[in-house]
Amino acid sequence: MADKLRCEMTNLLFKAILKLETIDECYDFFEDLCTVNEIKSMSQRMLVAKMLKGKKIYSDIVNETGASTATISRVNRALEYGCDGYKRILKKLEQPE
Repeated sequence: MADKLRCEMTNLLFKAILKLETIDECYDFFEDLCTVNEIKSMSQRMLVAKMLKGKKIYSDIVNETGASTATISRVNRALEYGCDGYKRILKKLEQPE
């Protein structure tokens, strides 16, 4: 999938994201870049990934996040067979700041 995404346009986006330094900068940038629903969807997937990594069961994840079982399955598939993006970022988030 990453090869399908690789291009100068996507590089520009990712370089911009890497320049963000504070939570407030992230809020401002993503509010300009995305719709509220897009941000909420991405946020929900991150929380689902964290919960799956913590061995939570689907029904608990549905109840706590409101995510559909399809979304939970997609995130789980990425955790199991993806590019390890979720795993790497969740590990980094566990480290003290």
